[in-house]
Amino acid sequence: MLLDTSGLMCLFDKSDIRHIAAKSHFESANRRLTHNYIFAEFVALVIARRAPLASALLFIEAIHRANEVEVRWIDAVRHQQAMKLLSKRQDKRWTLCDGVSFLLMTDRKISDALTTDHNFEQAGFTRLLSS
Repeated sequence: MLLDTSGLMCLFDKSDIRHIAAKSHFESANRRLTHNYIFAEFVALVIARRAPLASALLFIEAIHRANEVEVRWIDAVRHQQAMKLLSKRQDKRWTLCDGVSFLLMTDRKISDALTTDHNFEQAGFTRLLSS
């Protein structure tokens, strides 16, 4: 499964009503994939929600070091591919991070996303958490 920004927040925030479900999905997944654009969005979300930044940085560093999560670093080629996808789908309100996620999920044949974001359903993927 892909670990999206909102899914990471549900894992991080133990007071979130979806925390237990997020943890269960995380633990039962065969594959776990995320990317550095998601980390960037996660830090911005933590700041916006006034969550503890030091703890959040330790959280994503632990994910980055974990053998059970593959972290992809987005290069200029993948960035441009995501920009083209967004240009073709201007009828949607997808972020650049979403575009990168959709391309990686398609390439890796991953259908499930640990996310609350309905954009994944718009793109044909399975959203594992309610919004």
